[in-house]
Amino acid sequence: MLRYLTAGESHGKSLTAILEGMPAGVPITEEEINSELARRQKGYGRGARMTAIETDRVEVTSGIRWGETLGSPISMTIQNKDWEKWSKLLSANPADRDESKRVIKPRPGHADLVGVLKFDRKDIQDILDRASARETAARVAVGAVCRNLLKAFNIQIFSYVREIGSVKATKIPTETKEIIAKTEVSPVRCPDAEAEKAMMALTDKAKAAGDTLGGVYSVVISGCPVGLGSHTHWDRKLEARLCWAMMSIQAMKGVEVGLGFEMARRPGSEAHDEIYYSKERGFYRSSNNAGGFEGGMTTGEPIVLSVAMKPLSSLMKPLKSVNLETKEPFTAEVIRSDVSAVPSAGVAAESVAAFEIALAMREKFGGDSLREMKDNFTRYVEHVRSR
Repeated sequence: MLRYLTAGESHGKSLTAILEGMPAGVPITEEEINSELARRQKGYGRGARMTAIETDRVEVTSGIRWGETLGSPISMTIQNKDWEKWSKLLSANPADRDESKRVIKPRPGHADLVGVLKFDRKDIQDILDRASARETAARVAVGAVCRNLLKAFNIQIFSYVREIGSVKATKIPTETKEIIAKTEVSPVRCPDAEAEKAMMALTDKAKAAGDTLGGVYSVVISGCPVGLGSHTHWDRKLEARLCWAMMSIQAMKGVEVGLGFEMARRPGSEAHDEIYYSKERGFYRSSNNAGGFEGGMTTGEPIVLSVAMKPLSSLMKPLKSVNLETKEPFTAEVIRSDVSAVPSAGVAAESVAAFEIALAMREKFGGDSLREMKDNFTRYVEHVRSR
């Protein structure tokens, strides 16, 4: 079984991830992980911390030797470069306690108020540092390892931005290579050049107003074999697990699979994907309205997810709130923030999707080594093609 755990706070000394269940023999290097971490940090509208202070680098401390996984747990650490500024405030030593620096004005839309009430804390700093989307750096590191496992089976994952604020991309290319090429050079990770300019202009406007913007991005997963997931139990439906994974990313508020809500507006005759057969392709569908799933299982068509991200909660022009101690009205705390993190959210979503697909592949094909797993995969694919 594949599983992972992350630990660490946004301004703490470091973030840590432990990934267990990866088969032996998967090629992976620190530089490949760092490449994914760098993708997460890019994007028009990011704050100063992302563009200057945080140049994330991973240190693999176990589970990988000479560029290959060993089959044992993989542990990875990402240092926070501005830790020295926070070493006293976030110290584990009780002698460093400074009550005068407590954060006591919760931000609307963040975990601040609910967190201090649930965990019985007096300082919002205890909540906001772990609730921060900075945690996704550790998940991107995990996802980078999972992506390399999936590459061995020709499974590809990419994402692109469809909307930022009120701006929608309408000229998205149809070819995967073109989408990826244009997305990866776009400051907002949008393959539509006209929409890109409008998104950047809207971001500048929001920044000037001390505001933030949300948006929508799509994640596409191609190359999955037929039959990942299961229809037999609710928690084995891969479609559901992917949606759950997307919603676990900070600030996500909605997920659509394939046409999503649009399917509800169509008659059945215009919604479902007709089935065909040829000797070259076997069973296939002429359309992909279902987004790669039927009955919670992969159909072999690309998996297509669209995810809605809310505007970020930390505003330079903060909303009204209430002082935790005096209960008097105040404006919320001003904590540095991005104007828009939609472009980088897509990278984080690729990573959590990579984990869920890797988990489904491990469940289906098992094996202690990549070679054994590939042998099982090959036999299964040949059997499906023979039907």
